[in-house]
Amino acid sequence: MVSFVGFSNYLLGSQIIPLQLCCADQLGRISGTTMAMGTRSRHPKSLALRCYAASHRSLTLLVWSLAALVILLNFHLLTTGTHREDLSSRAHEIHRSIVRELEEVEEEMFQVKPARSRRNPRAVRRKGEHSKPHSVVDEFLDESSAVHDMFFPETAMDPVHGGNDSMYFYHPGRVWLDTDGKPIQAHGGGVLYDEKTETYYWYGENKDGKTYKAHTKGADRVDIVGVSCYSSKDLWAWKNEGVVLRGEVKNVTHDLYKSNVLERPKVIYNDQTSKYVMWMHIDDTNYTKASVGVAVSNSPTGPFSYLYSKRPHDCESRDMTIFKDDNGKAYLIYSSEDNSELHIGELTDDYLDVTNDMRSFLIAQHREAPALFKFEGVYYMITSGCTSWAPNTALAHAATSIMGPWETLGNPCVGGNDIFRSTTFFSQSTFVVPLPGLRGSFIFMADRWNPSELRDSRYVWLPLTVGGLPDEAADYSFMFPLWPRVSIYWHRRWRLPEGWTDS
Repeated sequence: MVSFVGFSNYLLGSQIIPLQLCCADQLGRISGTTMAMGTRSRHPKSLALRCYAASHRSLTLLVWSLAALVILLNFHLLTTGTHREDLSSRAHEIHRSIVRELEEVEEEMFQVKPARSRRNPRAVRRKGEHSKPHSVVDEFLDESSAVHDMFFPETAMDPVHGGNDSMYFYHPGRVWLDTDGKPIQAHGGGVLYDEKTETYYWYGENKDGKTYKAHTKGADRVDIVGVSCYSSKDLWAWKNEGVVLRGEVKNVTHDLYKSNVLERPKVIYNDQTSKYVMWMHIDDTNYTKASVGVAVSNSPTGPFSYLYSKRPHDCESRDMTIFKDDNGKAYLIYSSEDNSELHIGELTDDYLDVTNDMRSFLIAQHREAPALFKFEGVYYMITSGCTSWAPNTALAHAATSIMGPWETLGNPCVGGNDIFRSTTFFSQSTFVVPLPGLRGSFIFMADRWNPSELRDSRYVWLPLTVGGLPDEAADYSFMFPLWPRVSIYWHRRWRLPEGWTDS
């Protein structure tokens, strides 16, 4: 606020005197002229008083005019500030109401019938049933179980023929069709937002092949088909852009030979080289190669040229992801030392290799499937336990520096029931998508693996928010929570609010 009294004093203190001097000069000139003409003014004092009075009236008018202007200016600033505060308050309330919908807690109630024994009935009557009863996770993995059918429904999300009542709604666990009406094949993947085309690109494993075991004790697998790419403007309706990195059919020595392993592809854009760079987990049939692979392209829709594979920092690398920071630096995060710990290392400026700078963290915690994101200068990460295709409990982690130290916040899952929360809603983390229009809100991307038919694995996309105190103390905070809670909310059916990109 401008002080009227101070402003008036300034005017009176610095402007009256010069005006008085001006009047005196005028009087002197008038008096001299009159004397030269041989006449003498009879009332010189009266003339001076009249001049001073006129000047004083003019000055008073000027001061009050300026004072009125100052008052009007202050009133304008006050009303404008109040209006801006009202707009900001209304925008915040709208944002909170939008986020509140995503944060609604939905509970799930279901009963699991005791599983029938797979042993010979006569042997059971003779020796009794001594086998351990099947858990819900066992039933979930058993393709002949009613529990399995419940989590792998035949209904689909169809962006073309779904009808208005289902438009833009996510149904976690349903078949997700692309704009051609075919199931999306982008497992273990991630999403890139390309600023050039203002388009989202979803990359993932194409598992559209036969599921089999390479040997008796081997894990269920599908031969390498390649990396699929889908494009979208709204993160819901996805157009198939084709296989942008294909497996190798003939050359048995190639990393991408069909009997090898290609998992968890992620793509970032390099602003310096104008290249799209893909990193992925490369392995052999027995998972002993434990390496990363690198590919590059001039376009987000490929084709990508495969460059090479290596063990980063001379360490084993299995489940992995990459993360591009706000300053353009990029990082590789991977499970190592027989999946007992995680490693993080900075990439070179061209994103085609790792630097020598590496840190180990979550040592002896046996975590995999890392998914990183950043909010208000803090780095967050969701990880999974190591239980092969079986779902397990997710954990959230946080750090002020991406190189660590990292602290564990606890299980981020909210809603469903105890079984849902302890199994990450029967899924495994793969990526977290920022939503620029919704501050503090993200999409948690996960895979619901179907090991008996991997091509029929489903996608679980749910709202993730950052805010509030964590339920569990961080590892190094002496039992005082230092980080806001990361929450992943279960919904059977949900959608992003209209206009979320500019809300």
